[in-house]
Amino acid sequence: MPEIIELPPSMVFDSPEQERIHRKQRLAAGFRLFSKCGFDEGVAGHITARDPERLDHFWVNPFGMHFGHIRVSDLILVNHEGKVVEGDKPVNGAAFAIHSQVHAARPDVMAAAHAHSIYGKSWATLGKPLDPITQDVCAFFEDHSVFDDYTGVVLDIEEGKRIAHALGENKATILRNHGLLTVGQSVDEAVWWFITMERSCQAQLLASAAGEPVLIDPEMARITHGQVGSHLAGWYSFQPLFDRIVREQPDLLD
Repeated sequence: MPEIIELPPSMVFDSPEQERIHRKQRLAAGFRLFSKCGFDEGVAGHITARDPERLDHFWVNPFGMHFGHIRVSDLILVNHEGKVVEGDKPVNGAAFAIHSQVHAARPDVMAAAHAHSIYGKSWATLGKPLDPITQDVCAFFEDHSVFDDYTGVVLDIEEGKRIAHALGENKATILRNHGLLTVGQSVDEAVWWFITMERSCQAQLLASAAGEPVLIDPEMARITHGQVGSHLAGWYSFQPLFDRIVREQPDLLD
């Protein structure tokens, strides 16, 4: 029998400031990875990280800045009223309307990610959840929902509340005619879930175009979910991506 390798525990920090820097570095790396994956669409899209001390504040990308240019020093801190309290750039109104309500509804969520990625928004037009057709998509088996409504650009916090309600206790929701939203107990996890969910949308669109995909048995999909869909599995899957992007683009840590 091969030795079972235990996933490393979450990092323990000596101070809130040390934890804040860690989260912001992961956040900046997440944006660079989104850019590398082609998830940028004009000024659309945002990833947020809850501040470790001011729990009703979150760090986010400044409005109108390309994902591929974002550094740690560019991130802005937004309070529960949507005001920028650290940084000198504006916040995306949709980022505040959605993320503030997700963070408020889910105290366990430390980070949330949303973008208008091509396969995610294409699958979202169908208004239905992903099927268990691959090992990777089983991370979302019985762990994602569909927000089955579209009322334009989300600028009202009441709409954000409805999205948070649709998300429920899941790690992701498909926003019909809009795109994907993923959450996690770390920035690492939320970003990884978005990347792999986007790829899962691509896989299902390709498979469905070729024929009728064979579904994984529900019992086996649940077992696989426990293997690839845990918080630690999401965190761990992000680590090689973080190492790669920092080596390629070290300025993101500035």
